Amino acid sequence: MKINGIIPPLVTPLKADESLDLESTGKLIEHVIAGGVHGLFILGTTGEGPNLSYELRRQYIDFVTEKVNGRIPVVVSISDTAYAESLSLAEHSKKAGADAVAFTPPYYFIPGAPELHDFVNRMADNVSLPFFLYNMPALTKVSIPLDVVELGFTKENCLGLKDSSGDLFYYKKVKRLIGDRDLTLLIGPEELLAESILAGGNGGINGGANVFPKVYVKIFELMQAGKLNEAETLQREVMEISCRLFTIGKHGSSIIKGIKGALEVRGLCQRYLASPFSGFNDADLAKVAEVIKELEARPALKGLL
Repeated sequence: MKINGIIPPLVTPLKADESLDLESTGKLIEHVIAGGVHGLFILGTTGEGPNLSYELRRQYIDFVTEKVNGRIPVVVSISDTAYAESLSLAEHSKKAGADAVAFTPPYYFIPGAPELHDFVNRMADNVSLPFFLYNMPALTKVSIPLDVVELGFTKENCLGLKDSSGDLFYYKKVKRLIGDRDLTLLIGPEELLAESILAGGNGGINGGANVFPKVYVKIFELMQAGKLNEAETLQREVMEISCRLFTIGKHGSSIIKGIKGALEVRGLCQRYLASPFSGFNDADLAKVAEVIKELEARPALKGLL
């Protein structure tokens, strides 16, 4: 199995009472598929996975896999503080028809090198689907050491790694580690999408692709075609999207707030976040609407928004 390209980390649409908004989820799935994406990544950071109940996560896995119906691959983040819960989510994902899972190191208690080695070894040997390693040091408080990455890469069911560190030097080291092996290396921070592909990467799991999937797919296609100047022009537009849309307000969750706010403005889902957080207030949502209006007027983005 090879899963690469633009794989949006799908938001989890919620209603005001924090139940799943399945109607909006269906619309969002069709929106990104129509935008040409190559897969879906659910219940990760952008999907607010760690803040959702296990029951809701299972409901979401079931609905997404049924709605996608094999059209593109579905990757489920099973990251958790509890090893047993990760394995349980992996098993549920398999029964639901997901194609792969991804997992970070455990968080809250910070694992040392020997514990990380043991954790990856145990997870790789016991998950019921092919897996991606998921490096997210800003939230897990530890970056997966290269020797542990190598351990994961030796496992037959490993598909590769998603790196959300924002450290392009680390990314290039992982690419060197892959060598000639048929593994996938994906970037999280969309601000580095073109650069990561130039460094040998295979695509991105980029939050903005929830809202503007065609922009990110176009960058990927241009890079694959060797049209670096055109790709760089669009990459600068992605920086504009990031700096204008995902920094509204002084919140640790500004990126998710911005994505869900933009999706509400575009009629694709509501602004609500899982507790203990909340979506933008009306004043901030008005700012989101103004930013989108300005982005739509930018010549380089014409036809892509």
